[in-house]
Amino acid sequence: MNNISFSIDEGEMFGFLGPNGAGKTTTMRMIQCVSPITAGKLDVMEMDVTIHQREIKSFMGVVPQENNLDGDFTVYENLLVYSRYFDIPKVEAEIRIEELLDFVHLQEKRDVMTESLSGGMKRRLVLARALINRPRLLILDEPTVGLDPQARHLIWEKLRSLQKQGVTIVLTSHYLDEVEKLCDRLVVMDNGKILVEGSPRGVIEEFIGSDIIEAEHSQQLLDCLIKKEANYEIIGDIVQIYPDNAIELSEYLLMECSLSKISARPATLEDVFLKLTGRRLRE
Repeated sequence: MNNISFSIDEGEMFGFLGPNGAGKTTTMRMIQCVSPITAGKLDVMEMDVTIHQREIKSFMGVVPQENNLDGDFTVYENLLVYSRYFDIPKVEAEIRIEELLDFVHLQEKRDVMTESLSGGMKRRLVLARALINRPRLLILDEPTVGLDPQARHLIWEKLRSLQKQGVTIVLTSHYLDEVEKLCDRLVVMDNGKILVEGSPRGVIEEFIGSDIIEAEHSQQLLDCLIKKEANYEIIGDIVQIYPDNAIELSEYLLMECSLSKISARPATLEDVFLKLTGRRLRE
């Protein structure tokens, strides 16, 4: 980490974005009281992570990237055994488990061994397990990785429901449309630094604008853009143009420059991500 600074409001859904090696996981592990901080100060729920680790963990739920369920237990048993870590009385745990099975739509699978579940069901069970202690803070690492669209949307619905109940949610995801739809605010990290912080729409407007025009790379197109003093970027055989007025510039390119094919689309968080962190593949 390189002198990063951020704050997350209670009841907020906050996203950490960045390429592999950016520092997201290290930051998340510090929040979880798993990795020690080496400098500076970090408070979670107004408690110092160097002093109050046990208390912080008691108010926290974690959904790891991997589905680390116990394959020797049923769905119900996974939740019951996990409840023991929080000293939840058995009668109370049984009540909470019933509520959670309803919440994640797994009542019909309660007595099924976890190895027999689909990927989407396992992910929902991991979410239910993270909620067994009724956390005030929920940490999610790639919560919908590998899921089909139906399962992803169900997870999104559950996260929005939790936020309405006042749960603070911190997530990291490589699905940038997910972060754009869910998060109130986010940071983009790279090389241990925070490059930008803000709302998804605010970040998009600041670094890209509202729209992008795309056209096939040609000298004729570049001449037109230079003449128009347009802001553009060459990406392989495609030119991405960042217009102040997408309709006006599109008409100009089609009519005055005799281009036969262009496309315009709303700018996205992915456009910001690639602009800030580059297009080079990270291992």
